[in-house]
Amino acid sequence: MPNDATYTHGHHDSVLRSHRWRTAENSAGHLLPELRPGQRLLDVGCGPGTISADLAERVAGDGGEVVALDAAPGVLEQARAAASARGVTNIRFTTGDALALDFPDGAFDVTHAHQVLQHLADPVAALREMRRVTRPGGVVAVRDADYAAMTWYPEVPGLTEWAALYRAVARANGGEPDAGRRLLSWARQAGFTDVRSSAGVWTFATEAERAWWSDLWAERTTASAYADRAVSGGYATRADLERVAASWREWGRAADGWFAVLNGEALCRV
Repeated sequence: MPNDATYTHGHHDSVLRSHRWRTAENSAGHLLPELRPGQRLLDVGCGPGTISADLAERVAGDGGEVVALDAAPGVLEQARAAASARGVTNIRFTTGDALALDFPDGAFDVTHAHQVLQHLADPVAALREMRRVTRPGGVVAVRDADYAAMTWYPEVPGLTEWAALYRAVARANGGEPDAGRRLLSWARQAGFTDVRSSAGVWTFATEAERAWWSDLWAERTTASAYADRAVSGGYATRADLERVAASWREWGRAADGWFAVLNGEALCRV
């Protein structure tokens, strides 16, 4: 994340557990057909780097490499260790700011950002920067969730409270939690004229998926930076958060529980 953004979730393990689950296949499918060996790729807001390492494997050969950028040095240490353990060598990690990328014009064939724009006060400026550092003919690929479009069953009342609370806290931090639906508009404002829009869905419906998704959100609701910001901003009390966390666990125990996360996607040709 950029240095001047307030990352709503923070880097608690309940957050990073979900980030480490992400792969190029389940989180960057709209980009994969564009990748070739020998490309130079910038991954903005890389977090623990699981997607970055996957992308590095896709562009390996003929000098292809990935530069993975994040503002948090601690999470980059985790990313380096994970890439090393996988034997991925054509990747390097660096700190940086999405709103002021420290690279020359046209330095990359591909620039990628996953779940980043929703946290920025000026996502259009970030897209302009991504466009600047991408060569003519290259692509900028972005993907962001849309919280208002998330849906679930059964209707546990506390999850409706969670959705409203999260969106209020995220907006107070200067972000836009319903970013997915805005990506096409933001890309056009950033000067892109060739934009292919799509959507991808994460679905959590098996017993194991429900347990994983509900546990990490229950913990995130009470123990992460998001929880602290909800309380300090006056949006919830600790008792409110405990009630919402209990609702997550109630949903996770439902034998017919189902949760879908809609992600907007944009593939922008420079």
